[in-house]
Amino acid sequence: MTAFLEIDYVSRVFKTRNGSPYVAIKDVYFDMKEGEFVSIIGHSGCGKSTVLNILSGLDKATAGGIVLQGKEITEPGPDRMLVFQNHSLLPWLTVRQNIGLAVNRVLKDLPKLERRRIIQENIDLVGLGHAADKYPREISGGMKQRVGIARALSIKPKILLLDEPFGALDALTRGRLQEKLMQICTESQISAVMITHDVDEALLLSDRIIMMTNGPEAKIGEVLTVDLPHPRKRLESVNHPNYYRLRGEVVNFLDRQKQIKLERIKHQNTAAISLGNIEKTNLTIGFIPLTHCAPLAIALEKGLFAKYGLEIALTKEHSWKAIAEGVREGRLDAAQMLTGMPLAMTLGIDNQPPLPTITSLTLSRNGNAITLSRSLYNAGVRDLMSLKQFINANNNKQTLRFGIVHAASMHNLMLRHWLASVDIDPDHDVEIVVIPPPQMVSNLIAGNILGYCVGEPWNSRAVQENAGFIVATDIDIWPNHPEKVLGVREDWSKQYPNAHLALVKALLEACQFCQIASNREEVLEIICQPQYLNLDPKFVRPGFASPLPTGQGKTLYLTDITQFLLDNMPRVDEQTWILTQMARWGIVPFPQNHQEILDRVVQTDVYRQAAVDLEIAIAPTSMAPITFIDGTVFDPTAPLQFLATAKFSHLTDMATATQ
Repeated sequence: MTAFLEIDYVSRVFKTRNGSPYVAIKDVYFDMKEGEFVSIIGHSGCGKSTVLNILSGLDKATAGGIVLQGKEITEPGPDRMLVFQNHSLLPWLTVRQNIGLAVNRVLKDLPKLERRRIIQENIDLVGLGHAADKYPREISGGMKQRVGIARALSIKPKILLLDEPFGALDALTRGRLQEKLMQICTESQISAVMITHDVDEALLLSDRIIMMTNGPEAKIGEVLTVDLPHPRKRLESVNHPNYYRLRGEVVNFLDRQKQIKLERIKHQNTAAISLGNIEKTNLTIGFIPLTHCAPLAIALEKGLFAKYGLEIALTKEHSWKAIAEGVREGRLDAAQMLTGMPLAMTLGIDNQPPLPTITSLTLSRNGNAITLSRSLYNAGVRDLMSLKQFINANNNKQTLRFGIVHAASMHNLMLRHWLASVDIDPDHDVEIVVIPPPQMVSNLIAGNILGYCVGEPWNSRAVQENAGFIVATDIDIWPNHPEKVLGVREDWSKQYPNAHLALVKALLEACQFCQIASNREEVLEIICQPQYLNLDPKFVRPGFASPLPTGQGKTLYLTDITQFLLDNMPRVDEQTWILTQMARWGIVPFPQNHQEILDRVVQTDVYRQAAVDLEIAIAPTSMAPITFIDGTVFDPTAPLQFLATAKFSHLTDMATATQ
């Protein structure tokens, strides 16, 4: 089906004063459906206004073009009406006359009475009947902006173009006008493109948000679908469980662009430093503020990176999606990753182009738990079976949401395994949503979710806040499973092999330090600093350096809740289970050449060299069956056989894929 609007790989090049070209935007492409509301957001200089000006016909593209309902846009026209940030009213005309100026010019063939009716209809539409015969100087700024919107709507444009229409208004007036515009667009099925700097405004109004990268050569960095229900009310939207996840994605994107801009300035006209045989010593590594970031923090604070000739900048990211994008964009040389992320990125999860990504080091094992809300505890839920009884009694009367941190995370896969073990279908009996780790507790308190599976300290934090209780740890599901790994792009590893080896050696030595029980208090003090977790150590100590209270009147005295030096070489058998589970739940198709993919992702040569240099014993490889606590047995040599018999398997819904 032909798109209502298509911006077809548009570029715009300007000439500077010295005659050299300045590429403002490059290869900008998106399309939209009729009746859709799209916002464009980004930092100043990212080309938002350039795109809108070309769309309005006030500017022309250097390359590419824009097609609206099958007709190319080459000049301004009444099928596109632009609402400016400033109202742009003629001061000598009344409200009625300013609107009539557009109607009488564009709809001049209509009878006079019909034109009067249209003018009055649009005055009433924006609630200005009482001020219809007042001049701009006699009305407020918000009312002036409503006149501009009414004027634009009065000639029935195909698409409404909004250039930060509420940017000059006070917060109260802006909120009222946003709600009025939302009501008009919903009731009249108006298509709109708006540029804005306001993240909350974009979330409230938009069906999709287009996020622009920095200029020059700005492009679309990401398109976010705003899956909040319509019609929207501000308070209902803010309290929706997906709101802060969506907001976090936009804010994180903007933060990354700001960081990229600063790094460009910092490294302008400088080349990577080399030391001896290390090809690149200045590296940027991303991490998430969890206790599992300990090896990275220790390697930096204890001088282990420097010991191996590396100068490392650790960058705290807000979500695992931001980690993946940082590695994809090249902003991050390497990153702490969820165990399944290198495999998922290699396969092209979330409709992203496949990006071969490898791991040569397992940074940690265990460390997760499943936490349920205090409301479930009060309803009699104490374990998995009583949770099943609660779900059965609910009978789909209300949505039961559970949080995880990423589709390819062990949190997602183990939560699903746990639920499915008692015939709870994770895709039909409950809803599983992605929420960044630091937002889990607040969502639990707000009642947006009934539980979650996440790493520490966010389980013990819920217990301490009396917001939830720990119903199971990962040791109750799959003891000593792989949790976090070091991930790098395959091409990066090939370009900087000695830097990669040095990085693995530094982190493996840090894992040794973190594993020792007598070092845990020192590690705790370090990771609780502002640049890492930014938390009081009392919130992080349980389960890391002291017993773990569960919130059910008992305490877990487990010595292996978080393991940093246990079988650190990545294993193909474990990654086979992860791949099979991702296919089981419809996250990725199962690749026909799965063994080739696994051998590509799991790179053990670098680890082996690092372990030999550090005199660390290397565990023998094995493809023996993996046995789970519930008695389930997984044979890594027969993944398709497992998929064919597993409960709730999506294998029949998905074609296998060849990479």
